[in-house]
Amino acid sequence: MTPLLCSAYLPPISFLLALNGKTTAHLECFDNYNKQTYRNRCIIAGPNGPLTLSIPIEKGSSPYQQMKDVRISNHFDWVRSHLTALQSAYMNSPFFIFYKDDFHSIFDKKHTFLFDLNLELFQKIIELIDIEVTLSPTYSYSKTDDDIIDFRSLIDPNYPLVDDLTITPYYQVFQHKTGFLPNLSIVDLLFNMGPESRAVLLNKEL
Repeated sequence: MTPLLCSAYLPPISFLLALNGKTTAHLECFDNYNKQTYRNRCIIAGPNGPLTLSIPIEKGSSPYQQMKDVRISNHFDWVRSHLTALQSAYMNSPFFIFYKDDFHSIFDKKHTFLFDLNLELFQKIIELIDIEVTLSPTYSYSKTDDDIIDFRSLIDPNYPLVDDLTITPYYQVFQHKTGFLPNLSIVDLLFNMGPESRAVLLNKEL
């Protein structure tokens, strides 16, 4: 069965857990864009707890925009703000220095559409973690069938996670202050665990 996910900005770890054991996955791009979801925001670990980074979005001509049509607003330098926040949060993590240039090169492209930015970042993350899965955008709004596992609800931060989508605790830079923070952006796992990220996702002993 093929997982069906929504497009998300530096998605939470649950998105990667949904891909475990799969070789292909669909990304919905005909869903309606809604605020307060992971479509344009991610959550990282700051020194004082969870920190939300949000991409500003251009107001559409209609109150209902499909995800594929959502444009990024560049009225202020949100890229610099996000990169600064990532550096402040992870500069002392073991692997930030090895991966930061991969993300800088993508952000420097100044994408027009949110879906395109999200897809390129997600593909890079999968490559860095060494997950062999092909991401395919949908060609119309997907209806569930026997061949699809519908994970589109994961786009909602308030979606209750089942056991299969929760991760074994791993090292986090500020854990001594905040305790372990679950289901953060996948970059939290990547910057803290590096090449061992895949083993953590597979719940293997390190």
